[in-house]
Amino acid sequence: MDFKFGVATAAYQIEGAAYEDGKGLSIWDTCSKHKGLVRDGHTGDVACDHYHRYEEDIELMKELGIDAYRLSISWPRILPSGKGAINQKGLDFYDSLIDSILEKGITPYITLFHWDLPYDLYKEGGWLNRNIADWFSDYTDIVVSKFSDRVKNWITLNEPQCFIGHGLQIGAHAPFLKLPQRDVLNGAHNALLAHGKSVQAIRAASKQDCIIGFCPVGAVISPETNKKEDIEAARREMFRCDIDTVFNAAWWSDAVFFGKYPEDGINYHGENLPKIKQGDMEIISQPVDFYGVNIYDCPRVYAGENGEAIYAAFAQGFPRTNFDWAVTPEALYWGPKFLYERYKKPIIVTENGLAGMDWVCEDEKVHDAMRIDYMSRYLKELLKAKGESIDIQGYFAWSLLDNFEWAEGYFRRFGIVYVDFETQKRTPKDSYYWYRDYIKNFKNK
Repeated sequence: MDFKFGVATAAYQIEGAAYEDGKGLSIWDTCSKHKGLVRDGHTGDVACDHYHRYEEDIELMKELGIDAYRLSISWPRILPSGKGAINQKGLDFYDSLIDSILEKGITPYITLFHWDLPYDLYKEGGWLNRNIADWFSDYTDIVVSKFSDRVKNWITLNEPQCFIGHGLQIGAHAPFLKLPQRDVLNGAHNALLAHGKSVQAIRAASKQDCIIGFCPVGAVISPETNKKEDIEAARREMFRCDIDTVFNAAWWSDAVFFGKYPEDGINYHGENLPKIKQGDMEIISQPVDFYGVNIYDCPRVYAGENGEAIYAAFAQGFPRTNFDWAVTPEALYWGPKFLYERYKKPIIVTENGLAGMDWVCEDEKVHDAMRIDYMSRYLKELLKAKGESIDIQGYFAWSLLDNFEWAEGYFRRFGIVYVDFETQKRTPKDSYYWYRDYIKNFKNK
């Protein structure tokens, strides 16, 4: 079967054990302790306690019947200072975790960076320090050298738009900074250099043929109608870069897949552009094997008199998730379609899911009908795109577990398994059983 169903998680959001077995501090460890940055003062100190309960969680994955599990590795758990001395107990944890995943017949997809930047590297400038590309390459080499005898699927960076845009531009995520555009674009360039050097390190260190992906935010724009002019307006708007925000598709993806920044963005940013040294773009555009994309929703546009994109307002009472994100299943049709047409790389949806306000009902079950409806509608659109000869190779539901949802703490629940954060009891939700049956029926077709 050429299509994989999976679930996805991130280390800081589920592992806990923040100060155990030699792990170093990340910027989320430090920022979550600072009053007013994370909702209700929540931290990832314990989270889902996956560090101690991973066997139970992997058993849940086996019963779910998934093909693949996307997890991330905590950089400061491997390298407490981000560089230098290796924490053997950190390697041992992931050694056991990977073995357990494989024993259940599940294929691991490992993300090397999912936002938990080592705090010591932040103190040296973090993403603003060009040396971070080499630090990340060295960390990559350690991880791949250790685990590539069993792991072949790798993702370098998760959502650079978020850890740069939210972290350095608008101050919504760690390290909660609001920097000038010059610094933001410099951080973005260094992140892309880190990606490219990580790709080189994976290929150099891998003990078997490897498959490497890049995983940005989808930043999807969809047409309000199927009129040709609306579709063209949406496509142009999705890849437009003459804007202040880094939340776009082309600035990041053109650099990786075409080896150059988009011309409209270069002209727009002018003197704020980072210094691009000779050879930088060749490093950034190292060949990768798939485009991993995280998609949750999308705005809709229609074409104005001159063909320009005009944003359409959602109707009053339009369906929204608990994150106030519009429920727009067509995002999983237009996003993969536009990305595949432009970059000609296989698409894997590495995250998609719904934030809800779930609880355990009197019958001791969690009835999350809205999540089931959401997943059903989104998967229908994704498979519609796949049916049009778009090379779509997988879907990872976000997330297996309710978890620490970054600056929102434990207020938003994305899991198909309910977690009681006081007792750590896991309760599979109705959506868990629906997804299990969906996968089984898909495979039996």
